[in-house]
Amino acid sequence: MTAETHKKPGLETLQAAINRLEGHSDRRRTVLPFGVCEIDSRLPGGGLALGALHEVAGGGNDALHSAAAGQFCAGIAARTPGKVLWIVTRQDVFAPSLKQVGLSARRTIFVEACSDVDVLACFEEGLRHGGLGAVVAEVARLSMTASRRLQLAAETSGSLGIAIRRWRRQTDAADFGQPTASVTRWRVSVLPSVPLPVPGVGRPRWLLELIRARAGECADFEVEACDGKGRLSLPAALADRPDQETTWARRARA
Repeated sequence: MTAETHKKPGLETLQAAINRLEGHSDRRRTVLPFGVCEIDSRLPGGGLALGALHEVAGGGNDALHSAAAGQFCAGIAARTPGKVLWIVTRQDVFAPSLKQVGLSARRTIFVEACSDVDVLACFEEGLRHGGLGAVVAEVARLSMTASRRLQLAAETSGSLGIAIRRWRRQTDAADFGQPTASVTRWRVSVLPSVPLPVPGVGRPRWLLELIRARAGECADFEVEACDGKGRLSLPAALADRPDQETTWARRARA
Protein backbone atom coordinates (compact mmCIF):
# COMPACT_ATOMS: atom_id res chain seq x y z
CA MET A 1 0.00 0.00 0.00
CA THR A 2 1.55 3.32 -1.06
CA ALA A 3 1.86 6.54 0.96
CA GLU A 4 -0.73 8.17 -1.34
CA THR A 5 -3.27 5.50 -0.35
CA HIS A 6 -2.73 6.31 3.32
CA LYS A 7 -3.22 10.05 2.70
CA LYS A 8 -6.43 9.73 0.70
CA PRO A 9 -8.82 9.04 3.63
CA GLY A 10 -7.40 12.04 5.47
CA LEU A 11 -7.93 14.32 2.48
CA GLU A 12 -11.50 13.07 2.08
CA THR A 13 -12.20 13.75 5.76
CA LEU A 14 -10.77 17.26 5.43
CA GLN A 15 -12.84 17.96 2.30
CA ALA A 16 -16.02 16.73 4.02
CA ALA A 17 -15.32 19.03 6.99
CA ILE A 18 -14.82 22.01 4.66
CA ASN A 19 -18.06 21.19 2.84
CA ARG A 20 -19.97 21.10 6.12
CA LEU A 21 -18.56 24.47 7.19
CA GLU A 22 -19.46 26.01 3.82
CA GLY A 23 -22.99 24.62 3.95
CA HIS A 24 -22.46 21.95 1.32
CA SER A 25 -23.12 18.25 1.60
CA ASP A 26 -21.75 15.27 -0.32
CA ARG A 27 -24.89 13.30 0.48
CA ARG A 28 -27.08 12.80 -2.56
CA ARG A 29 -30.21 14.86 -1.99
CA THR A 30 -33.67 13.69 -2.88
CA VAL A 31 -35.74 16.21 -4.78
CA LEU A 32 -39.36 17.30 -5.09
CA PRO A 33 -40.13 17.74 -8.81
CA PHE A 34 -42.49 20.50 -9.92
CA GLY A 35 -43.80 18.23 -12.65
CA VAL A 36 -43.07 20.90 -15.27
CA CYS A 37 -40.19 19.81 -17.49
CA GLU A 38 -39.13 23.37 -18.31
CA ILE A 39 -38.60 24.10 -14.59
CA ASP A 40 -37.26 20.75 -13.40
CA SER A 41 -34.64 20.67 -16.18
CA ARG A 42 -33.05 23.84 -14.75
CA LEU A 43 -32.68 22.35 -11.26
CA PRO A 44 -29.95 19.89 -10.23
CA GLY A 45 -31.47 16.44 -9.79
CA GLY A 46 -34.62 17.43 -11.64
CA GLY A 47 -36.50 19.15 -8.82
CA LEU A 48 -36.42 21.21 -5.65
CA ALA A 49 -33.83 19.80 -3.26
CA LEU A 50 -35.15 18.38 0.01
CA GLY A 51 -32.97 18.74 3.09
CA ALA A 52 -32.11 22.25 1.93
CA LEU A 53 -32.97 25.92 2.42
CA HIS A 54 -34.78 27.87 -0.31
CA GLU A 55 -35.72 31.57 -0.51
CA VAL A 56 -38.86 33.04 -2.06
CA ALA A 57 -39.94 36.68 -2.37
CA GLY A 58 -42.76 38.52 -4.06
CA GLY A 59 -42.16 40.82 -6.99
CA GLY A 60 -43.38 44.42 -7.09
CA ASN A 61 -45.98 45.22 -4.41
CA ASP A 62 -46.11 41.56 -3.45
CA ALA A 63 -42.73 42.08 -1.75
CA LEU A 64 -44.76 43.60 1.10
CA HIS A 65 -47.79 41.30 1.05
CA SER A 66 -46.27 37.99 -0.17
CA ALA A 67 -49.67 36.75 -1.33
CA ALA A 68 -48.48 35.02 -4.52
CA ALA A 69 -45.14 34.07 -2.93
CA GLY A 70 -47.01 32.52 0.01
CA GLN A 71 -49.24 30.47 -2.28
CA PHE A 72 -46.22 29.29 -4.25
CA CYS A 73 -44.58 28.12 -1.01
CA ALA A 74 -47.81 26.54 0.23
CA GLY A 75 -48.12 24.60 -3.02
CA ILE A 76 -44.62 23.21 -2.51
CA ALA A 77 -45.25 22.37 1.15
CA ALA A 78 -48.55 20.68 0.24
CA ARG A 79 -46.63 18.10 -1.80
CA THR A 80 -44.37 17.09 1.08
CA PRO A 81 -45.37 14.35 3.56
CA GLY A 82 -46.12 15.14 7.19
CA LYS A 83 -46.97 18.31 9.10
CA VAL A 84 -45.95 21.78 7.96
CA LEU A 85 -44.64 24.40 10.39
CA TRP A 86 -45.49 27.96 9.26
CA ILE A 87 -43.83 30.80 11.24
CA VAL A 88 -45.02 34.42 10.95
CA THR A 89 -44.62 37.79 12.63
CA ARG A 90 -47.97 39.18 11.42
CA GLN A 91 -51.39 37.56 11.82
CA ASP A 92 -52.47 37.95 8.20
CA VAL A 93 -52.11 34.44 6.79
CA PHE A 94 -55.37 33.62 4.98
CA ALA A 95 -55.84 29.89 5.57
CA PRO A 96 -58.43 29.38 2.74
CA SER A 97 -55.87 30.66 0.21
CA LEU A 98 -53.42 28.00 1.42
CA LYS A 99 -56.11 25.33 1.16
CA GLN A 100 -56.80 26.52 -2.39
CA VAL A 101 -53.34 25.27 -3.38
CA GLY A 102 -53.59 22.02 -1.43
CA LEU A 103 -52.24 22.89 2.03
CA SER A 104 -54.91 21.98 4.57
CA ALA A 105 -55.11 23.72 7.95
CA ARG A 106 -55.15 20.26 9.56
CA ARG A 107 -51.60 19.71 8.37
CA THR A 108 -50.33 23.17 9.26
CA ILE A 109 -48.95 24.36 12.60
CA PHE A 110 -48.92 28.16 12.77
CA VAL A 111 -46.45 29.90 15.06
CA GLU A 112 -46.40 33.66 15.69
CA ALA A 113 -43.04 35.15 16.64
CA CYS A 114 -42.34 38.67 17.90
CA SER A 115 -39.27 39.46 15.79
CA ASP A 116 -36.99 38.14 13.06
CA VAL A 117 -34.64 36.84 15.75
CA ASP A 118 -37.44 34.71 17.20
CA VAL A 119 -38.51 33.61 13.72
CA LEU A 120 -35.00 32.39 12.93
CA ALA A 121 -34.76 30.56 16.26
CA CYS A 122 -38.08 28.76 15.62
CA PHE A 123 -37.08 28.14 12.00
CA GLU A 124 -33.85 26.40 12.98
CA GLU A 125 -35.52 24.40 15.75
CA GLY A 126 -38.23 23.23 13.37
CA LEU A 127 -35.69 22.13 10.77
CA ARG A 128 -33.63 20.25 13.36
CA HIS A 129 -36.74 18.45 14.64
CA GLY A 130 -36.77 16.18 11.61
CA GLY A 131 -40.39 15.09 11.87
CA LEU A 132 -41.85 17.81 9.65
CA GLY A 133 -42.49 17.74 5.93
CA ALA A 134 -41.57 21.40 5.52
CA VAL A 135 -40.81 24.48 7.59
CA VAL A 136 -41.90 27.84 6.13
CA ALA A 137 -40.93 31.12 7.79
CA GLU A 138 -41.57 34.76 6.92
CA VAL A 139 -38.43 36.77 7.56
CA ALA A 140 -37.18 40.17 6.40
CA ARG A 141 -33.42 39.97 6.99
CA LEU A 142 -31.43 36.80 6.43
CA SER A 143 -27.68 37.02 6.99
CA MET A 144 -25.12 34.61 5.63
CA THR A 145 -24.46 33.26 9.15
CA ALA A 146 -28.15 32.67 9.88
CA SER A 147 -28.75 31.06 6.48
CA ARG A 148 -25.79 28.70 6.96
CA ARG A 149 -27.22 27.55 10.28
CA LEU A 150 -30.58 26.92 8.62
CA GLN A 151 -28.99 25.11 5.68
CA LEU A 152 -27.00 22.83 8.01
CA ALA A 153 -30.11 22.12 10.09
CA ALA A 154 -32.05 21.20 6.95
CA GLU A 155 -29.26 18.94 5.70
CA THR A 156 -29.08 17.18 9.06
CA SER A 157 -32.79 16.38 9.27
CA GLY A 158 -33.68 16.15 5.59
CA SER A 159 -36.56 18.61 6.01
CA LEU A 160 -37.43 21.22 3.42
CA GLY A 161 -36.87 24.81 4.58
CA ILE A 162 -38.47 27.79 2.80
CA ALA A 163 -37.74 31.37 3.82
CA ILE A 164 -40.39 33.80 2.56
CA ARG A 165 -38.57 37.14 2.37
CA ARG A 166 -41.15 39.73 3.34
CA TRP A 167 -40.51 43.39 4.14
CA ARG A 168 -42.49 46.25 5.66
CA ARG A 169 -41.08 48.90 3.28
CA GLN A 170 -40.39 48.61 -0.42
CA THR A 171 -36.87 50.00 0.00
CA ASP A 172 -35.98 47.14 2.37
CA ALA A 173 -36.47 44.65 -0.47
CA ALA A 174 -32.96 45.52 -1.69
CA ASP A 175 -31.72 43.10 1.00
CA PHE A 176 -32.88 40.27 -1.29
CA GLY A 177 -29.76 40.80 -3.37
CA GLN A 178 -27.40 39.98 -0.51
CA PRO A 179 -25.64 36.57 -0.64
CA THR A 180 -26.99 33.73 1.50
CA ALA A 181 -26.40 29.97 1.81
CA SER A 182 -29.77 29.03 0.31
CA VAL A 183 -29.76 26.44 -2.49
CA THR A 184 -32.30 28.30 -4.65
CA ARG A 185 -33.76 31.79 -4.71
CA TRP A 186 -37.11 32.58 -6.36
CA ARG A 187 -39.23 35.66 -7.05
CA VAL A 188 -42.96 35.40 -7.79
CA SER A 189 -44.78 38.24 -9.56
CA VAL A 190 -48.48 38.42 -10.39
CA LEU A 191 -49.54 38.44 -14.06
CA PRO A 192 -53.03 38.97 -15.57
CA SER A 193 -55.18 35.90 -15.05
CA VAL A 194 -56.19 33.49 -17.76
CA PRO A 195 -58.95 35.06 -19.93
CA LEU A 196 -62.29 33.28 -19.92
CA PRO A 197 -64.91 33.09 -22.71
CA VAL A 198 -67.50 34.25 -20.16
CA PRO A 199 -67.45 37.02 -17.50
CA GLY A 200 -65.35 36.06 -14.51
CA VAL A 201 -61.79 35.67 -13.25
CA GLY A 202 -59.65 32.90 -14.69
CA ARG A 203 -56.84 30.92 -13.12
CA PRO A 204 -54.11 33.22 -11.75
CA ARG A 205 -50.80 33.47 -13.56
CA TRP A 206 -47.35 34.14 -12.15
CA LEU A 207 -43.99 35.19 -13.48
CA LEU A 208 -41.71 32.76 -11.70
CA GLU A 209 -38.06 33.85 -11.64
CA LEU A 210 -35.36 31.40 -10.62
CA ILE A 211 -32.79 34.00 -9.59
CA ARG A 212 -30.24 31.61 -8.13
CA ALA A 213 -29.75 27.85 -8.26
CA ARG A 214 -26.65 26.22 -6.84
CA ALA A 215 -25.11 24.10 -9.62
CA GLY A 216 -28.14 24.95 -11.78
CA GLU A 217 -29.34 27.58 -14.23
CA CYS A 218 -31.25 30.83 -13.73
CA ALA A 219 -34.44 31.21 -15.75
CA ASP A 220 -37.86 32.88 -15.97
CA PHE A 221 -41.13 31.01 -16.38
CA GLU A 222 -44.68 32.16 -17.07
CA VAL A 223 -46.86 29.68 -15.20
CA GLU A 224 -50.41 29.13 -14.08
CA ALA A 225 -50.71 29.26 -10.29
CA CYS A 226 -50.77 26.12 -8.15
CA ASP A 227 -53.91 24.01 -8.41
CA GLY A 228 -55.73 22.21 -5.59
CA LYS A 229 -52.87 19.69 -5.33
CA GLY A 230 -50.10 22.28 -5.24
CA ARG A 231 -48.98 21.74 -8.84
CA LEU A 232 -47.96 24.41 -11.32
CA SER A 233 -48.63 24.22 -15.03
CA LEU A 234 -47.69 26.09 -18.16
CA PRO A 235 -50.36 28.19 -19.90
CA ALA A 236 -51.88 26.23 -22.78
CA ALA A 237 -50.44 28.63 -25.38
CA LEU A 238 -46.90 27.94 -24.09
CA ALA A 239 -47.34 24.23 -23.40
CA ASP A 240 -48.60 23.55 -26.95
CA ARG A 241 -45.94 25.70 -28.61
CA PRO A 242 -43.25 23.68 -30.48
CA ASP A 243 -39.79 23.98 -29.02
CA GLN A 244 -37.19 26.15 -30.73
CA GLU A 245 -35.19 23.21 -32.10
CA THR A 246 -38.27 21.74 -33.81
CA THR A 247 -39.20 25.15 -35.23
CA TRP A 248 -35.75 25.67 -36.76
CA ALA A 249 -35.78 22.14 -38.22
CA ARG A 250 -39.11 22.83 -39.94
CA ARG A 251 -37.78 26.10 -41.35
CA ALA A 252 -34.65 24.36 -42.65
CA ARG A 253 -36.75 21.73 -44.46
CA ALA A 254 -38.91 24.45 -45.98
